[in-house]
Amino acid sequence: MLPLLLAEESIIEKFGIEPKYVLIQAISFLILFVVLYKFGIKPTVAAMEERAEKINAGLKYSQEMQAKLAAAQQESAALTKAAQVEATRIIEDARKSAKDFLDRQTKEATEKANGILTKAQQAIELEHKKMLSDARHEIARLVVATTQRVLAKELPEADKTRYAESAARELASV
Repeated sequence: MLPLLLAEESIIEKFGIEPKYVLIQAISFLILFVVLYKFGIKPTVAAMEERAEKINAGLKYSQEMQAKLAAAQQESAALTKAAQVEATRIIEDARKSAKDFLDRQTKEATEKANGILTKAQQAIELEHKKMLSDARHEIARLVVATTQRVLAKELPEADKTRYAESAARELASV
């Protein structure tokens, strides 16, 4: 061991290292280290830890928001689908109501047209009967008048009346 110390002493002497200066530099280094640690490294580490916590909190918040966004998108899709189904149902109801209304209106119009047609046919029939009746009476009157003129000279008054009544009855029965 002695040669090692001698070798060390010779190295120390060779480089001109003074042990008291080394000790003072070590103490100065320790003081500087403590000051730097207290005022530099410790606040920097604390700030870095705080920033890391904020970053982690932000990431956690971001993940929560992504989950909420996905849930909101699913809910929105469900609401949209429900609205589409409801709109389709409303459209179908409206179409059915319109068809029912059209059918009802068509039926009513057909019934009214049939009623008008029936009344018109009845009126035509009545008018036809009246016309035939009027025509019969006029023909009977003309026949009687013609017969009276023809028979006026040759038949007595009683025969004329009897022929006129007979002709009127026959024409009335036609």
